Amino acid sequence: MELEGKKIIILVEEMFNDQEFWYPYYRLKEAGAQVVVVGSGSSREYTGKAGTKAKADVDADAVSSSEFDGIIIPGGYAPDHMRRHSKMVNLVKEIYQAGRVVAAICHAGWMLSSAGILKGRTVTSFFAIRDDLVHAGATWVDKEVVVDGNMITSRKPDDLPAFMKAVIAGLMG
Repeated sequence: MELEGKKIIILVEEMFNDQEFWYPYYRLKEAGAQVVVVGSGSSREYTGKAGTKAKADVDADAVSSSEFDGIIIPGGYAPDHMRRHSKMVNLVKEIYQAGRVVAAICHAGWMLSSAGILKGRTVTSFFAIRDDLVHAGATWVDKEVVVDGNMITSRKPDDLPAFMKAVIAGLMG
């Protein structure tokens, strides 16, 4: 149980990518981490693009970033909803600034952009948001996973095995 004693946030909002939420959720639990699902507060239960439901354990305004070792942001259309809630954006920014793991896959790069933490970083994402990340100051590359310091990014569900391998290594680091 390589992540025993670690506490990690997975953010959730409407229209999350089901695979990008559930794969990290169960992989982190399998590794012994305490996983806390944090929602915006717009609902208690959120629906993924494929129809699965995810319940938030707590709303973003009720948690402190200092309690967590890292944060995972799934993609789908959820990041566009998440970035409308300043507390969710601030959690990402605070965890990043504290040097803890910030992991984003697919469209989750929108949250990194909204948090203002991309300047000078090398990242990847779903190709459709490449321009958004570049305009936020990042160097964008087309790779299954990119690790730049405490920031870990991937492109799509097919990249989840490499993404989670990097996330777990980062959390152990």
